[in-house]
Amino acid sequence: MSEILSQNEIDALLAALSTGEVKAEDIKNKESDKKIKPYDFKRPNKFSKEQLHTLSMIHENFARLLTTYLSAKLRTLVQINVFFVEQMTYNEFIISVANPSLIAVVDFSPLKGAALIEMNPTVAFAIIDRLLGGSGEFNEKSREPTEIESSIISSVFKKMTSILTEAWQDVVEIKATMEKLETNSQFVQLVSPNEAVALITFNAKVGNSEGMINICIPHIVLEPIISKLSTRIWLSTNSEQPKMVKEVITNKVYDMKTEIRAELGRSHVTVGEFINLSVGDVITLDKYISDGIDLYVEDRLKYSGTIGVYRNKMAVRVQKTYEMED
Repeated sequence: MSEILSQNEIDALLAALSTGEVKAEDIKNKESDKKIKPYDFKRPNKFSKEQLHTLSMIHENFARLLTTYLSAKLRTLVQINVFFVEQMTYNEFIISVANPSLIAVVDFSPLKGAALIEMNPTVAFAIIDRLLGGSGEFNEKSREPTEIESSIISSVFKKMTSILTEAWQDVVEIKATMEKLETNSQFVQLVSPNEAVALITFNAKVGNSEGMINICIPHIVLEPIISKLSTRIWLSTNSEQPKMVKEVITNKVYDMKTEIRAELGRSHVTVGEFINLSVGDVITLDKYISDGIDLYVEDRLKYSGTIGVYRNKMAVRVQKTYEMED
């Protein structure tokens, strides 16, 4: 913080400037001197600002996908946003994690090593309470989960790893899988205490409960792909995604099964008339035979045609297509 001058010091400085004892250029030169920043050679910065920015963009996508999943799963208001991304040592992260907490060890195959997903108990128990039919509030003192609660939250962590895989596919093809769930950070020693890690912190709100979710990725895990953590490469890869997404959606639509119904016409009869129907009776429809029949796709009128036979089976020949405005 810059030093704050008293009124007497300000008056003395102005007097010195007016008499020429101190020149304004000297003050400007001092201000323009390069500031010396401390650098610890024992803890070198292994992630550049651009790489941290790319990690932030990747996990913003992860936050959106996770918000969509939890909102549909819990049927309540869920908001998850990237709070900050920074680098620190693994020991600093472990010390900052409260005990008890819920920590998933995640394998980053085919990359060597594992990462951590840590969830604050307030958020975890709010999710568990909501899944068990509660209101999604957790006002108790932090405690370790029971076996049933661990099983429930493990399924959520497993889904988070699949979402993490999807979020990373723009940069590299990984298959994130959950290896185990821990409640004490001291029992999780992935790398040496001085190893640099990238910490992505999310602010998570589930109903009325709010807390943090952290993803800790050691530098040694990302080292083989560190050159791909470039904003330019990420954006160029991401720009190709709309075309790929369109192709995937188109292929899925082609394989989708739907119901097509041919309607000869309509008529109104009483319940008594309907019950007394017998072979040979005639029901008068609201259309002439020359009008053709209507074809419905999932109860939406799409085509008009004529009825006939094709390869010894009843068939309809399409003669007219109805557009949306029709």
